[in-house]
Amino acid sequence: MLALAASVGAQAQPAAPIPPTPAAAEAAPRLDREQSQRFRDWFTLLIHTQIERGPTPRWTHRDCAGLVRFAVAESLRTHDLAWKQANGLLATRVPPDLQLTPPQTVLRNRWRRADGSSGAFVGALELVQENTRFVNKHLTQAAPGDLLFYDFGDDQHLMVWMGRYIAYHTGRIAANDNGLRALRLAQLANWKDTRWRATIDNPNFSGVYRLAFLA
Repeated sequence: MLALAASVGAQAQPAAPIPPTPAAAEAAPRLDREQSQRFRDWFTLLIHTQIERGPTPRWTHRDCAGLVRFAVAESLRTHDLAWKQANGLLATRVPPDLQLTPPQTVLRNRWRRADGSSGAFVGALELVQENTRFVNKHLTQAAPGDLLFYDFGDDQHLMVWMGRYIAYHTGRIAANDNGLRALRLAQLANWKDTRWRATIDNPNFSGVYRLAFLA
């Protein structure tokens, strides 16, 4: 497996606790149970594809939040033959499309921001504060596609629970490093820098969060 994200400042302290579920996020369109499962299948498949093959040119803003935004937007679209060909998935078994209703289609590029506006871009902090609901600090409660959120005060970081491993982007790109990482849970639990351990006694690990539009 590859190395963990670039280190953050050692003196950074966690910010104020994140509200579990914004009322506005609850009021937004939501997916039903079947759509939610299809979304999780697409979301994790698309992230796995980036890890396995490298980032597609369709994905811009390559950082931890950018990976989530990209995978959400691509999961919620129609996956026709042209899309599969463009993404190298013609020979790959893929989940069924979500069959969104007209009100649900706005979810694709509608992220709520702290000022009450919405748009296609949010950073890691607003993504979690305004667009997710808290699940637990125990990873045993995480479902594939849930987010792991780390708060270092002046810096925040997102990872994605994939079901059997954890995926994320470091936010840094070099000629020989696309920034994508994959870790087994045991690796993260025993990471030398304890600020990155996903444990209940780590104050920098805020916990597991679920996208608010999921059932």
